Amino acid sequence: MHQMNRVLHVCALFLLLAVGVSHRQILAQAPTPPAAPPGSPAAAVTPAKPAALDPAALVAKIEEYVQGHVKTNGFSGSILLAREGKPLVSKGYGFANAEWQIPNTPQTKFRIGSITKQFTSMAVMQLREQGKLKLEDSLCAYVTPCPDTWKAVTIHHLLTHTSGIPSYTGLVEWRKVMMAPKTVDEMIGFFRDLPLQWTPGEKFAYNNSGYFLLGAVIEKAAGKKYEEVVREQIFTPLGMADSGYDWSATIIPHRASGYSGRPPAIRNAAPLDMQQPYAAGSLYSTTEDLLKWDQALYTDRLIPAAAKQTMWTPFKENYAYGWTIVSPSPATFLHRRIVHTGGINGFSSIIIRLPDANVTSVVLTNNDSLPGGAAAVARDLLAIYFGQPYAVPAPRTVAKVDPSIYEQYVGRYELRPDFIMTVTREGHSLITQATGQQKIEIFPESETRFFPKVMEATIVFEKDASGKVVALVLTQGGRDQRAKKIE
Repeated sequence: MHQMNRVLHVCALFLLLAVGVSHRQILAQAPTPPAAPPGSPAAAVTPAKPAALDPAALVAKIEEYVQGHVKTNGFSGSILLAREGKPLVSKGYGFANAEWQIPNTPQTKFRIGSITKQFTSMAVMQLREQGKLKLEDSLCAYVTPCPDTWKAVTIHHLLTHTSGIPSYTGLVEWRKVMMAPKTVDEMIGFFRDLPLQWTPGEKFAYNNSGYFLLGAVIEKAAGKKYEEVVREQIFTPLGMADSGYDWSATIIPHRASGYSGRPPAIRNAAPLDMQQPYAAGSLYSTTEDLLKWDQALYTDRLIPAAAKQTMWTPFKENYAYGWTIVSPSPATFLHRRIVHTGGINGFSSIIIRLPDANVTSVVLTNNDSLPGGAAAVARDLLAIYFGQPYAVPAPRTVAKVDPSIYEQYVGRYELRPDFIMTVTREGHSLITQATGQQKIEIFPESETRFFPKVMEATIVFEKDASGKVVALVLTQGGRDQRAKKIE
């Protein structure tokens, strides 16, 4: 369910967990470039134009790129790149069911994790237009019993991840029972009595509890189940027949199974009761249905333009209502983006909308171990389209080094006070273990540069003038983090 604490899998991403983000944590949202500070003068930018490629050349470049991910990282999923609602590329790769070798296609249904949040926010805005709720309403008008600390929490706070209510997916107690059936009330009980982390509206922190509670708000305001509201008010009107609530017990034709790990060590993803993601990450969809959704957002079919403007106005940290709003920058090829990622056991997803160009990139995968997640692929699809730099994935080469050099790297490295990277030697192997995570072997590309095979990351050990190891630099997802050696 892409910024949020999620259940840890065998090969958890140590960097992304260090900054509180992991596409392999349940209901995750990937980080986005910062917006310009309020009041800053608008920079003159010229958005990148499409590359001078004929349709066949574009398809060929994208095929080469995705096949690189298939061969190197075991990519499994469906991709879609469209302009003005017309697919330029739409194709499935890998298997929807690895055991039966059933291929993924554009019609394969994937769990979309936190992309669910944009449908939840739309349902809230529709109920607002119907006069059934107000964004300024207190949470306690819809949830009972309601602790006194929640009286100051509004629907706006829940939508913008600023409520201060702890996120249940970050609780150790919840991780122990995530596979067990729970009612909505039982789930709220996990965090109802916990103190607020800050005054509502004061800070931002990606929060699944907030969107879970929005499901309860929707049901109270509408007098119907959350899944009924989303189906009746969004999916049916838009003809999204291949989208819905992903109940495990329901027979859903063409539904993908979720996996973890990279070939040949692929395995079934950890089980999860689908009541638990609820309005924060319970839905399934297809790339084709998400294109229908994308195109409907250019119209007033669901809510008026003014309501959409409210929905897409960022409050803190670029986050609006169920969407991240990204200002033009070199990282976005100078295009404004409206985006959200999703991550849930066995799945990674993203939808990127470039509203000024009416270009859409959607990637849905049924393996949560892809380096960079679906976001990396979707970003590169746009890079290919706009003629911007990208790299075709290729296997990394393990260098031959004397294992005796590993001794100098053994120790503890501080990424932050509560997050330590421990490096140990086990025979001829160098092992890393981040706080709260399992061991991951890293392999040499040189005597000081190493990488794990289970994810896309690099560790470089730093030495001082005397040759003593003093730090490591962890690079992942385009971000460098330096960790000082503390012992």
